[in-house]
Amino acid sequence: MKIPYEPILFGIQLNIHLILEYLAFFLAYRYYIYLRKNTTDSIKSSNRLSIILGAAIGAFIGSRLVGFFENPHIDNYNLKLLISIFNNKTIMGGLFGGLIGVELAKKLIGEKKSSGDLFTYPIMLGIFIGRIGCFLSGVNEFTYGTKTTLSTGMDLGDGVLRHPIALYELVFLTLLALFLKKIQKNKTLQNGELFKYFMISYFSFRFLIEFIKPNTFFVLGLSSIQLLCVLCIIFYSKTIYNLIKQ
Repeated sequence: MKIPYEPILFGIQLNIHLILEYLAFFLAYRYYIYLRKNTTDSIKSSNRLSIILGAAIGAFIGSRLVGFFENPHIDNYNLKLLISIFNNKTIMGGLFGGLIGVELAKKLIGEKKSSGDLFTYPIMLGIFIGRIGCFLSGVNEFTYGTKTTLSTGMDLGDGVLRHPIALYELVFLTLLALFLKKIQKNKTLQNGELFKYFMISYFSFRFLIEFIKPNTFFVLGLSSIQLLCVLCIIFYSKTIYNLIKQ
């Protein structure tokens, strides 16, 4: 199979990344519904709906903002630029923006209980499916790595052996899911801890993986994604401190 993978159906070239992105949203949501039906939710339905709305709005804004800051070069303001900013998005901004959106929604409705655990595995499933689309898109999506001489190097569409970052992430997500399942089995987690462990692990991984991406815009030697990762780690510093103490 040639990368980028650009299948043609009935004479129409399909955007495999877009198809898998929509599939990721659909299956992640259906998985969330399944988990909610089979789990005792301590948050009442009306509050849960407000939390989901806050997450969606926060994720939408965060994904676009961070997507823009990954390459914030502006020559002049025009409609084409605005459309480009609107279409530029990143899962990292979506995750952190969704987190902020949830916290604000909970403040507004007076909800004190942690709400993230039910979202953890659906989010991971959605990212996993989306990353398959990123891999199949090759260099058409900015999820490829720098040149490498390692045996893992792959030609992702430009004739250069590169780090297949999307594949690295698929492996990481699989191992992380197994690790979290093991923790749940062997330890009684407090409400919200599962989601915190996921966020700390995923953002730490993404901080490291950014060093083998061909980023061009840096602040203090770090990419915008890495700065966001640092912000997330600071946000969860109390949880990290408690883990170290154990």
